[in-house]
Amino acid sequence: MPLTTHRAKPAVPFGGIYRLVDFALSNVINSQYLHVIVLTQYKSHSLDRHVSKTWRMSAILGNYVAAVPAQQRVGKHWYLGSADAIYQGLNIIEDERPDYVVVVGADHVYRMDFSQMMDAHIESGAELTVAGIRQPISMADQFGVIETSCDDATKIAAFREKPSDPIGLADAPHEVLASMGNYIFNTDALVRAVTEDADKAGSHHDMGGDIVPAFVERGTAGVYDFIHNDVPGSTPRDKDYWRDVGTLDSYYDANQDLIAIEPVFNLYNGAWPLHAGNAGLPPAKFVHAGPGRLGHAADSIVSNGTVVSGATVTGSVVSPGCRLHSWAQVADSVLFDGVVVQRYAQIHRAIIDKYVTVPERCRIGLDREHDLARGFTVTESGITVVPKGAVFTE
Repeated sequence: MPLTTHRAKPAVPFGGIYRLVDFALSNVINSQYLHVIVLTQYKSHSLDRHVSKTWRMSAILGNYVAAVPAQQRVGKHWYLGSADAIYQGLNIIEDERPDYVVVVGADHVYRMDFSQMMDAHIESGAELTVAGIRQPISMADQFGVIETSCDDATKIAAFREKPSDPIGLADAPHEVLASMGNYIFNTDALVRAVTEDADKAGSHHDMGGDIVPAFVERGTAGVYDFIHNDVPGSTPRDKDYWRDVGTLDSYYDANQDLIAIEPVFNLYNGAWPLHAGNAGLPPAKFVHAGPGRLGHAADSIVSNGTVVSGATVTGSVVSPGCRLHSWAQVADSVLFDGVVVQRYAQIHRAIIDKYVTVPERCRIGLDREHDLARGFTVTESGITVVPKGAVFTE
């Protein structure tokens, strides 16, 4: 919140032209898994619309990406958790009859070749394989942590949620394996697990909290170390990049990772493209070159349809269709689609939601107390978030 006031989290814009869901879908499609279901529920209209407009596959080949909302197929309730969402969608699995099912979260930023994880899953003989990423042991209390067997580093010995006493890896005592929220199941094992969980008293019907521990207890859960995933075109700098953008600060930081000269996460990898919708917008335009009125951007991403008219943009991500007027300054910020910044306005370390008009001479991100008084959210690190439909009273 407040970016999810009007939309599901996977529908939150990111990196100018993308939605968060595009990263998960791009990875799945690039891995050549072309029968894809997106299970949606919470404020899903913009997400459903984005999937239907952007992710069109070849019907003649039988491929598809389809958004499936909660349907109350097994009772008069919506999805009770991620495991229940799959349980309520078992009819889809029964129709397709796959040997394996890849289950991924839709709100992380990363590149991953799931076919390599699939090869490891099949070779291991496990019923479930969980993707794990190495994280500093000091951050273990922020993740579901995977502890491996002493005899076999690919077998999960324990799955602990946000432990305060984590155990480091055998080959890297200063690191732990954190769950990425990506799983591969043998189909029969998945169907059995979510069916049993549906009737289990006290279950939260959650993949990480309930389903994975059940497989660990039976000794049939394996782990795939993300460090072994070799995505074509990756650079040493972004090879094992993965970000859970679950907070405003982490979302902001992930956007900033895109704009360095050598970006921490490289959007320009043509060997593993990140797909997004094409709105048919014209190229970005920069106008006015008079003294003190030079329309320009540096160390920034500026999307199609944007006009920078005598304004200065630095260290920022500007989404499609924005208008930045003369003598305005936008620094270290993220602007969503259609934001208008009027003359002399100053924006610093802020996230501005869609179609907000920032009035002339308005200052955002430069006075914390003033921003709070206007009803804006300000994070602990000082990021000001202006919600959709914001009305300014100076």
